[in-house]
Amino acid sequence: MRVKWGGMRQRWPLFSHLIPLPLFLRSTVLLEPFFSSNHQSIFELHPITMCSLAASQPLTHDATPVVDELKVKLNGCPSDPQTLKAPLPNPSLQVTADHNLKRVDAPVYAPKSGEVLLHIKATGICGSDVHFWKTGCIGSLVFEGDCIIGHEAAGVVIRVGEDVTDLKPGDRVAVEPGVPCGHCFLCKDGRYNLCEDVQFSGVYPYAGTLQRYKVHPAKWLHKLPDSVSFAEGALLEPLSVVLHGINSAPITLGTPAVICGAGPIGLLALAAARASGAHPLVITDVEPKRLAFAKDFVPTAITYQVDISKSNEQNGKAVRKLFGETEYAQPRVVFECTGIESSVCSAAYMVRRGGVLMVVGVGRSVMNNLPFMHLSLAEIQLRFINRYKDTWPAGIACIEGGLIDAKKLVSHVFPLEQALEGLTLSADPKNGCIKVQIVDETETTYF
Repeated sequence: MRVKWGGMRQRWPLFSHLIPLPLFLRSTVLLEPFFSSNHQSIFELHPITMCSLAASQPLTHDATPVVDELKVKLNGCPSDPQTLKAPLPNPSLQVTADHNLKRVDAPVYAPKSGEVLLHIKATGICGSDVHFWKTGCIGSLVFEGDCIIGHEAAGVVIRVGEDVTDLKPGDRVAVEPGVPCGHCFLCKDGRYNLCEDVQFSGVYPYAGTLQRYKVHPAKWLHKLPDSVSFAEGALLEPLSVVLHGINSAPITLGTPAVICGAGPIGLLALAAARASGAHPLVITDVEPKRLAFAKDFVPTAITYQVDISKSNEQNGKAVRKLFGETEYAQPRVVFECTGIESSVCSAAYMVRRGGVLMVVGVGRSVMNNLPFMHLSLAEIQLRFINRYKDTWPAGIACIEGGLIDAKKLVSHVFPLEQALEGLTLSADPKNGCIKVQIVDETETTYF
């Protein structure tokens, strides 16, 4: 089943890691609805919390009543799939086309050739999950029916299908959620992140990871060392976005750099840039509590609070002063991780002449105020990324080797049965979530 493309319903940032090219451009950190009318962030940061149903926030979005059902549609599974009788129910969280959330006991499918059945142990809530719930679409991707959401995941192999030789029951794995066609010229060229026929978990009609049991192609699973937790394994997906951006920009030892946005992607970009040798390193945001967290996360970073009373150019020049007076000392690379037009424009004024502005997050499909002449006269390279390619092994190495302590980003944890409450908490910026994870601590049973 193919995705049917529809029109934009609402002015929200795109999430290009979910969108096949050319409907792409990864947006990541600071969603417009997470800001007040003057674009000030209203997040508050809290220490990690194991959340219970009693302590969680009620569903407050008027257009999204909760509907509990016992049956689930196939969600893009092949016709006549073989189902299995599992020892435990398969609770899942679905989003519908009419903005409902549904807690559903989903079927458990037997893995076909080349596939494995997973026990999903941890799934991170992404802004795209909230966006699909609230609006029913991201850019031109439209939820036309019920679909289990979630794509930042790690778990345990329960059983393997035919022709699977490199995985076995009991293996701990991280899930790479995008499954490309493998046949187009881009896939054959190794640029599978640009495949136009990708099947992405958690994007209609392909079932996501907010369920206990999920079938996934073995080729797109990555073994986790014993020292890497499931929580860290689930963070490999957003880390992969960052690594693709780092790989696409000239970060070397001593490279002066800026990160715009102190949300999850921006914070991971800050840590990855530091691990790559970038220095000096500045991170910007409108919210001081986010900047305080960033300073604690990477103590050597310099923080800059964006002044909303100043113009984009004035903020850009204020950041440049942190690097010194000469043009040579200015940031050679700026990673823009917010997707907000004003931040993208400010970033353009931060970059050194001849430098690179790497857009990791893109919001509006059209931005009208980009300082084109400034970019042109300064020969600033404007670059973009779409999702990731061949980044999971490097991400695992970064976490295993202690280069990036990604687990610090997990601020709230919910059990699988309370995934809806976790999504609701994550959707409200007043709750100060950085990364909410949904975990299943039930014992893995092989069947």
